Amino acid sequence: MSKHPALVEWEEKVLKKALDKAPEQRKEFKTGSGLPAERVAMPEEIEQKYLDKLGFPGQFPYTRGVQPTMYRGRFWTMRQYAGFSTAEESNKRYRYLLEQGTTGLSVAFDLPTQIGYDSDHPMSRGEVGKVGVAIDSLADMEVLFDSIPLDKVSTSMTINAPAAVLFAMYVAVAEKQGVKPEQINGTIQNDVLKEYVARGTYIFPPRPSLRLTTDIFAWCAKNAPKFNTISISGYHIREAGSTAVQEIAFTLADGIAYVKAATEAGLDVDVFGKRLSFFFNASSDLLEEVAKFRAARRLWAKIMKERFGAKTPQSQMLRFHTQTAGYTLTAQQCDNNIVRVALQALASVLGGTQSLHTNSRDEALALPTEDSVRVALRTQQIIANESGVTNTVDPLAGSYYVEALTDRIEQEASELIAKIDEMGGMIPAIEAGFVQRQIEDAAYTYQSQIESGDRVIVGVNKFQIAEKAAPPVFRVDASVGEAQVQRTRKLRENRDNARVSSALEALEGAARGSDNLMPLILDAVRSYATLGEVCGVLRKVFGEYSDLKSR
Repeated sequence: MSKHPALVEWEEKVLKKALDKAPEQRKEFKTGSGLPAERVAMPEEIEQKYLDKLGFPGQFPYTRGVQPTMYRGRFWTMRQYAGFSTAEESNKRYRYLLEQGTTGLSVAFDLPTQIGYDSDHPMSRGEVGKVGVAIDSLADMEVLFDSIPLDKVSTSMTINAPAAVLFAMYVAVAEKQGVKPEQINGTIQNDVLKEYVARGTYIFPPRPSLRLTTDIFAWCAKNAPKFNTISISGYHIREAGSTAVQEIAFTLADGIAYVKAATEAGLDVDVFGKRLSFFFNASSDLLEEVAKFRAARRLWAKIMKERFGAKTPQSQMLRFHTQTAGYTLTAQQCDNNIVRVALQALASVLGGTQSLHTNSRDEALALPTEDSVRVALRTQQIIANESGVTNTVDPLAGSYYVEALTDRIEQEASELIAKIDEMGGMIPAIEAGFVQRQIEDAAYTYQSQIESGDRVIVGVNKFQIAEKAAPPVFRVDASVGEAQVQRTRKLRENRDNARVSSALEALEGAARGSDNLMPLILDAVRSYATLGEVCGVLRKVFGEYSDLKSR
């Protein structure tokens, strides 16, 4: 039987190009019994409905994946989110993870850093180094990446309101290593809109925050073209209590707001669009999660093509990082979390993720121990090398249930996005409290189901046991905070303070105008101005956001 013309075209124009650029990992892919594993399984007869809704991997609408060969070409980036205590201690953990086979770093910053305060600020007391690493200045960032070559390692940084400042520090560290900005690759989260509805680590009001976001877009387009300028995050929206449908609807609505702001600032959607990335949650309902990822890819491709006129494939693709669901982890019988994480990681891979972080068994209790982190990483490695699901692209495609669920999630998410459009977009919807109320209602429903027993959480409301003792947990010593305070104060005493003052004055002047702020922020951090000093200047100009205004 002759091949469908669309399949022939895909093989010649898309697949061949991908194989010429990067051959697959093996010459032959087989099941455990030695049966051949097809690269892409297709229906016997390819109908127009199939082409419109699914298509081929690496081709619009990208339902089946953004790469023609997916994991046959290479596995997803295996990241482990880490950061705690001091820059020295976090550096040791990063080097340990690299030795254990992780293929990308993911930096967790402490709470003061996330909201733009130095460690010696009164608001930082008791929080320094607790939920991530404390980074007050370029000096700390230099220690954080000591002996880690930034031209060879992909780094993801979970930072939002002060993203421009931390990214500037990263660029400056790379320069000190002799690595040019165009050589660095990785992702800066830089998604402040979800802070107003899900996490709360905002600093400035939404509109000046969007200016900082698009300034990073523009600067990277010219100077760091391989770096992903934003990771539009549904992860925290889901952690706050949303449903799977709300997660992708609100995330893509955030994405629409960023693209709209960037195009209104004169940026080319086919340039900055290539560096947009997304960040999703992987929960335990395996088939719903797979369908969610597939629906999100298809919906975003349509949005970029039809709403914003994106023409290049790279600017239409939804590329995403996944993290397993923190809210599903339990302190009770915490070893059960290993199974939960394995299910969630499998859903991520079956759904076509580009990178993945697996949570550790003890994270409901404290920061993970090294042993727990290693098991979490091994979970990814076992799925990649032993499960067989990486031998074929989009292995659940064609399942009556998965395809119907993919369609349903896309439809319901589209309807929710339309409601936000009617309100004038995501910023007015946030300012009106609409998004926050939707998430709160979903969280209440979820918790009510647990308390009534309608939703079973193993070890929590069913199958409980009397546990004798909690497992050993990792704790950050209280002395860490004081040591970091002294380090930052010493930095201020020994730097060129005239140079710092000059750089901060120039930044304030630019912030009151309309120039791109990235070059000014870079000058400030190169002079060893601290995070708090830079954010203090921007607070002075932009003001601070209060959630009370939206309620």
